[in-house]
Amino acid sequence: MSTQLSAGGAEVTVDQENGCRISSLRIDGTELLRQGPSYGAFPMVPWCGRTENGRFRDGGTVHQLPVNHPPHAIHGFGRDAAWRRVRDTGTEAAFTYDLAEPWPYPGRVTQSVELSADALTLTMGVETYGDSFPAQAGWHPWFRRTLDGGPEARLGFTAAWQEERGADHLPTGRRIDPEPGPWDDCFGMPEGVDVTVTWPGALELRVTSRSEWVVVYDEDPEAVCVEPQSGPPNGLNTLPRLVTPVDPLEISTTWTWRRLP
Repeated sequence: MSTQLSAGGAEVTVDQENGCRISSLRIDGTELLRQGPSYGAFPMVPWCGRTENGRFRDGGTVHQLPVNHPPHAIHGFGRDAAWRRVRDTGTEAAFTYDLAEPWPYPGRVTQSVELSADALTLTMGVETYGDSFPAQAGWHPWFRRTLDGGPEARLGFTAAWQEERGADHLPTGRRIDPEPGPWDDCFGMPEGVDVTVTWPGALELRVTSRSEWVVVYDEDPEAVCVEPQSGPPNGLNTLPRLVTPVDPLEISTTWTWRRLP
């Protein structure tokens, strides 16, 4: 089962049975996302990127997550779960997913998808049913490197810093000046995420978010990834953000596009 949204020349397919991922984003008939059951654009929740050795501490308790990308746990559980559609207007839809084992805390995640003729806005919220717990949320889109055989996508952004990446692919905790790609790296943008993906002669897509963290990955020959998220990789350990009964975690991102001559 999937949900279809359309507005103007834009069409979106949400595969709620497969991690509530955006499985297709078509602009005037051109597909922007890499196709396949593991690709599209999926929500990362209740953590983003790698969690070191699959372990995180909450107070005096150490929790062990399944190591799904040895030696680490990566990208959360939401991308592998079936979500439930709770609203669909044809241009906007909302879905929910209940956190459960092996995540050690009960809670609910809500994702809304809103489409207009020139923009897609994704919003995610994480709430607890009981005790407070650390969590993260974000998105992992796989944008096609080329559109229908055209020039390769170009990435444009200005970051305040880059998280130094260790040999284990985790941030070392040291901030460095941004370095040239290729990247599988986390960048800090304290004024908000703002990254442009440009397919010359075809389309420009701008990824923005009020969040200050973004992972950029362009080491794949088929796609480039721009991942706005609520904290850095391994953030459950290094920068925990508590979800409390009165303070849920909320994050949004908007992708806007324009055709190029």
